[in-house]
Amino acid sequence: MARETQVAIVGGGPVGLGLAIELGQRGIHCVVVERETELHRIPKGQNLTQRTMEHFRTWGVEQQVRAARVMPPGYPASGVNAYGTLLGRYAHPWFRRSSVDGFYFAGNERLPQYLTEAVLRSRVAELPTVSCRYGTTVRRLDQRDDSVTIDTDDTTIVAEYAVGCDGSHSTVRGQAGISQTRTDHDRRMVLLVFRSRGLHELVSARFGEASFFNILHPELDGYWRFLGRVDVGESWFFHAPVPAATTASTLDPAALLASAVGDAFDLEVDYVGFWDLRIAVADDYRSRRTFIAGDAAHSHPPYGGYGINLGLEDARNLGWKLAAALEGWGGEALLDSYTDERRAVFVSTARDFIAAFIEDDRAFIAAHDPNRDEADFAEAWEERRRGSNRAVTEFEPNYEGSPLVFGPGGAVSSAVGSHEITARPGHHLAPPTPDTAGELFAALGSGFALIAAPDRREAMDGFATAAAAMRIPLAVVPAPAETTSTLGSHLVLVRPDHFVAWVGDGGAVDPQRVLATAVGR
Repeated sequence: MARETQVAIVGGGPVGLGLAIELGQRGIHCVVVERETELHRIPKGQNLTQRTMEHFRTWGVEQQVRAARVMPPGYPASGVNAYGTLLGRYAHPWFRRSSVDGFYFAGNERLPQYLTEAVLRSRVAELPTVSCRYGTTVRRLDQRDDSVTIDTDDTTIVAEYAVGCDGSHSTVRGQAGISQTRTDHDRRMVLLVFRSRGLHELVSARFGEASFFNILHPELDGYWRFLGRVDVGESWFFHAPVPAATTASTLDPAALLASAVGDAFDLEVDYVGFWDLRIAVADDYRSRRTFIAGDAAHSHPPYGGYGINLGLEDARNLGWKLAAALEGWGGEALLDSYTDERRAVFVSTARDFIAAFIEDDRAFIAAHDPNRDEADFAEAWEERRRGSNRAVTEFEPNYEGSPLVFGPGGAVSSAVGSHEITARPGHHLAPPTPDTAGELFAALGSGFALIAAPDRREAMDGFATAAAAMRIPLAVVPAPAETTSTLGSHLVLVRPDHFVAWVGDGGAVDPQRVLATAVGR
């Protein structure tokens, strides 16, 4: 028997669940199809950025996610970069996420993905317009001009739109005929999950409070050995390159870990897995009425903790646009902009950060060797230390080149940017002051919002009238003059995903034109 819905979401991991919440809170009917019934307790996707925690605040689960943490409250989401071995001579702080706290409405968090998924599953269950079919496998997807039909192993779902959030081996991507561009690094990687009190004591004695550790070994040609805490005291994960023929039966976990850390310690291995290091991006994120998000659209090695955060931003970006199309106030160009905006950000992330990490480390190893010239190495290592937080401070995804925003001429959308309080079209809205952040965030609402100085009443009325005529949800947010002064504009139009679409001073502005551009009309 066929089941009809507005949106069918294939894949009930964090991205699929996040999209279901985004849609469900807007009253959109959707069905989530997920083949697994139980959560896999592999500690991946642990680093939740400040931006991701903003999503969770919007979705009503921020406090639940923070309560689910296994790390102590306030434990820093920062790391250590080491050369040779973790306990060797050369090591410095690395990846301090808290350094950009002031530019977001929420602080970062750290917990295993399966705990995040558990919170999201509970939230989805509260939404009357969302239903989940766990333990169900998709067999076939067919598109028509006005619908998508999905055959599962026990039913048929007919939806107005479908979204594949079903991972890097996406069935939906293949069925929809969306091609991929892949960059293989020809590296077999091992993932170890293990327990060790001894390692906790070794690391804490040397580094105090730190959550993850990157070990740059001169023989690995720029590829990392990467160690991270799951909790504080016992549980860990570890990624490292291994010979291509390595299997679980031929691997010696204790010896590999001792080589990386620089000292032997007792451990109990809970899991051994392998994966191939590659970067892949879909050539389009849309095929007619079918979209892809998360790992189905883009996948990469877990360098920098970008994966889950990029996927959840996909969900936030696509969710409001699908709702706009279904409610009749979003143009076709709005749906096309999902690829324009999100694909450009991933391509930049892969090129300017992930691949750049590997290339920079490879060049550093080739140029500097403490056994050859220790003074030269020490000087170069100090230079690396000074630039060690670039992956945090310069990672500022933006849509400056999007057709939906009034960005600067010739701009392109990118993951590279700068964190500023000033409101800039195409960039994430930052809180103007810490003491007003919560109030402003709540006032933005779930649709568009116009933040306006108190003396711009004519412009406020003009935008409100135009939005009503175009059936675009718009909250007019009168703000103190000091707020708009800090944001740098008397008028700031904010999208439902809290990116700035337009800024102005209230002069000769055509609200209908501004709004039409912002919604792809």
